Amino acid sequence: MEKIKVLFVCMGNICRSPTAEGVFTHLVQTKKLAHLFSIDSAGTHAYHIGDAPDLRAQKAALNRGIDISHLRGRKVVFGDFEDFDFVLAMDDDNHAILMGACPPQHQHKIHYFLSFAPQLNTREVPDPYYGGGQGFERVLDMIEAASDGFLKHLHDTKRLG
Repeated sequence: MEKIKVLFVCMGNICRSPTAEGVFTHLVQTKKLAHLFSIDSAGTHAYHIGDAPDLRAQKAALNRGIDISHLRGRKVVFGDFEDFDFVLAMDDDNHAILMGACPPQHQHKIHYFLSFAPQLNTREVPDPYYGGGQGFERVLDMIEAASDGFLKHLHDTKRLG
């Protein structure tokens, strides 16, 4: 079975998207499904290429048993649209940037990450960068809900056995 390739995208790739990469990776490892996935994250802007995730994001994730300290920021590249099966945007701005850059034949791969957590009644994961530590906890809660929903979606649509 070919791996399901998932790319999480936010603006700078140091808060939301590496958190999502870490949470989803942890989830599939816990479920013994990691061998079925290739998971990455990227930003729509080149602000933090090569940087580790924000220390507040690292701390919040580590408090939940998820180590994201090894991840490094990178920018979305044109080849990502062909390479990945799912490109999951964190908010309206990043969704619009991705849709504008993506060739038409791959636009069906772009989704709001929170579309997999409809119970949250929002489609945007807020950027916690300029807020306090509590914003990172809220983002983690949202990402955990969407990760569970995304995995359920993959099961329901027979992408996973």
